[in-house]
Amino acid sequence: MMAATLARGLSGLLRPLTVLGRSSLHHAAGVTQLSPRFSTLVLVQRQTGFKPAVAGCGFQQHTVLHRVTPLIPSLMLQPSRNLTYYSLRKGKRKTVRSVVKRFLRLHCGLWVRRKAGYKKKLWKKAAVRKKRLREHVFCNKTQCKKLDKMTTSFWKRRNWYLNDPYQKYHDRVNF
Repeated sequence: MMAATLARGLSGLLRPLTVLGRSSLHHAAGVTQLSPRFSTLVLVQRQTGFKPAVAGCGFQQHTVLHRVTPLIPSLMLQPSRNLTYYSLRKGKRKTVRSVVKRFLRLHCGLWVRRKAGYKKKLWKKAAVRKKRLREHVFCNKTQCKKLDKMTTSFWKRRNWYLNDPYQKYHDRVNF
C-alpha cells in the first residue's frame, strides 16, 4: 500500500520535459497563485523574454519544489508563536495560552518545564528513562526571554499558594 502511494508520488514528480516546457509557457505571463509559505494570494510576475533553456530549468525547479512540498509539509512551514501585539477589542497585547499551559514562571524570572516526550510512547521506555522524563528542568536565558515576551504582566506577578511545592525555588539564593 505504502509502496504504491510512493510510486504514484514519484511518478508525479518525474514528468517528461515536454510537459514542463508546455507548463512554462503558461507560467510565462503574470498569474495569480496561492503561496504556501504565508497562505495568502500572491501575484507572481514573470518576464516573457526568457530563453527556452533557462526558462525550462527555472520552471522545472519551481514545479518540482511545489510537487515535493505536500509530501514533506515541514519544508515550507515557518515557526509561529501566535503572539497578538494589539487585540481587536482593547488594543492590548495578549498572552499566548500554550505558554501558560506548558510552563511555570518562578518569581525570580526563571521558567520551569517538563522534559520533552514525558508522555509519549511510554510502553517502550525503560523505567529509569521514564523517571528522568518526569523531572522538571529550567529553561535557559534565551528561552526565558522569549517566554517573557509571550506573556503579559499578569503572569509575571507573584502568587502565594497554600502548600506551594515550588516555594523554595521562587527566590534565588547564593546568586
